[in-house]
Amino acid sequence: MTNPKHLYKVQFISNAEHYEVYVREVSQGAMFGFIEIADFVWNTQSSVVVDPGQEKLKSEFESVTRTYIPMHNVLRIDEVKKQGTAKISELSEKVTRFPKPVYTPKK
Repeated sequence: MTNPKHLYKVQFISNAEHYEVYVREVSQGAMFGFIEIADFVWNTQSSVVVDPGQEKLKSEFESVTRTYIPMHNVLRIDEVKKQGTAKISELSEKVTRFPKPVYTPKK
């Protein structure tokens, strides 16, 4: 899944916020239970109007080359043809966390 021609839209939850980012690399991380995303793609169109959600994302991931997201926080991964706008938003009442971890140790 690391072909530079591919573009992925990854949606996940972190710190009670819904993230939607575009990346070129998605893989099962080396750490068990994590999805690894890398090579972030940002909308570089110059515009007079500044989107505060996208600017917040850019500053948060500014020095990040790759990040690991727990599997149970990932909502969806789509391979897309065109890049949209990356965004971050507050969670709505429609999305709730699982009541317990997906992977529980055997006794």
